[in-house]
Amino acid sequence: MRNFILATFFLCCAFTSDKKAYQLFNQKGKLVEYEQVVTDALEADIVLFGELHNNPICHWLELQLLKDLHTKKKDKLILGAEMFEADDQVVLDEYLQKKITSRHLETESKLWNNYATDYKPLVEFALANNLPFVATNIPRRYASMVAKSDLTVLDSLGNDVKKWIAPLPIEVDLNLPGYKKMMNTGGESGMAHGHGMNMGNLAKAQAIKDATMAHFILSNWQSGQTFLHVNGSYHSDNFEGIVWYLKKQNPQLKILTIASVEQPEVTKLQDKSQNLATYVLAIPSDMTKTY
Repeated sequence: MRNFILATFFLCCAFTSDKKAYQLFNQKGKLVEYEQVVTDALEADIVLFGELHNNPICHWLELQLLKDLHTKKKDKLILGAEMFEADDQVVLDEYLQKKITSRHLETESKLWNNYATDYKPLVEFALANNLPFVATNIPRRYASMVAKSDLTVLDSLGNDVKKWIAPLPIEVDLNLPGYKKMMNTGGESGMAHGHGMNMGNLAKAQAIKDATMAHFILSNWQSGQTFLHVNGSYHSDNFEGIVWYLKKQNPQLKILTIASVEQPEVTKLQDKSQNLATYVLAIPSDMTKTY
């Protein structure tokens, strides 16, 4: 009877243990608490939150970090995101200045399909707290031109258009591991190989996005401020991409990166994800997706 009771107790414990929705690790794979990330982010010049675009935990934690940074930084906080293209800055500003309605923002700018669930909360927080929100990404049509042709195609654009792109010419180091991997795998989805695209130009299209985001981050940041930027994790993983371009322009910047990964269990960080970022957000692989 005693053995049966003990077995039942241990079985119940096994099924009632906490199921973590995420776990944070430092660069070396050591468990850390969320509060530590906030503390370090408050001291950073630039915080690059690398997300998985369809992961609800990423979007929820981005909002929490924004709120907690704002509690301390107030008007010394700037928000920006890959999901807004530079030529939509006017419309975004008009909305944040309450000159237009959300309907105008949502119909007249190139919002992502998951805007309502995943990015609108960030915009609405900026609206409610009078925070600047910077549209940092290159208009996708110009990145597409580079992918199909080469960086030199941008030289033919008018000066009124070039203001939405990082200053030309753009230096691209295709030997950086992230770009080399892209050339070997065919991009995020691996589809580029099947479409006969030039892999070097595909990597250059990625680079022009990274360079442009870095450009608009620095153009809107001043010493003493913290710029919280949301982007796909691949744009800042391994301290490359946006980080590389930021450091080229200002090597003294204090940059904190967050990478997001999915793995079967989150009790321990997988070896391949160590050194991926200042902090790594590990999320269960079976987490519900937003799309």
